[in-house]
Amino acid sequence: MTKQSSFKRRIRKRMSQTGERYVVARAALIAQAQAASTKKRKWVSMPETSDQAILEATGRSWNEWCDLLESWPGHTQGHAKIAKYVQAEYEIGAWWAQSVTVGFERITGLRLPGQMSDGTFTANKSKTVSLDESWLRKLLLDPSERQDLFPGHETELRSKPSSKTIRLAMDDGIVLIGMTPEKDGRLKIAIQHTKLANSEDAQRWKFYWGEWLDAISDTSS
Repeated sequence: MTKQSSFKRRIRKRMSQTGERYVVARAALIAQAQAASTKKRKWVSMPETSDQAILEATGRSWNEWCDLLESWPGHTQGHAKIAKYVQAEYEIGAWWAQSVTVGFERITGLRLPGQMSDGTFTANKSKTVSLDESWLRKLLLDPSERQDLFPGHETELRSKPSSKTIRLAMDDGIVLIGMTPEKDGRLKIAIQHTKLANSEDAQRWKFYWGEWLDAISDTSS
C-alpha cells in the first residue's frame, strides 16, 4: 500500500459526499488539516518529520494524529502496539505508521529526543577528519591503545576485528564507531552511543564525543 492511499480514500469519500472534483476535495481536506494544526497544543519536543510532510503523506497533521491517538485507550501501551494500531486502523504503510508513532510520542512526551523504544537513550556525533582509516582502526582494536584513546574509561571490544563498524562496551553503554572514506581523501567518523540511562547521560556523552572527535582530528595537524 502506498503512503498516499489512505489520503486518497478520504478524498474520494469526500467527493462522493459533496460532488466536488478531486482537486477541490483534496484542497478542502488539506485546509481542514492545516486549520486543525493551528489549534493550541503544547509540543513537548519536535518530531523528526515536519507537519507539512506528514500531512502530505498521510492526509493528517501532527495535531490531528495526536488527537486521534490520545482518544485511543491503548495509546500508553508502548511503541509497538501504537504503530500496529496506526497501520491497521488507518491503513497506512508500516514506514509511515512508525513515523506517526514516533512523532506522536515526541510531541506528547511519551518519548524524549534521543530516546529509543526500549526507554534507553542514544547520543550521536560525527565528523569528517584528515586521518587514515587503517591507522585509527588499528588503535581502536588494540586494548592497550584504547586506553590511550579513552583515558579514564573501561572498554571492551564487542565486534569482530573484520567488522565494518567497531562495537565497544564502555563503562556506560555501548558505542558503535563507523568509518567511511570520503572522495576527497578524508575520513568520516560516525559515533552512536547507545543504551544510556537518561537524557542527561546522552547530552554528557554527546559533548564528550564532540571533544573526542576534535582531539583525534588534531592528531593529523
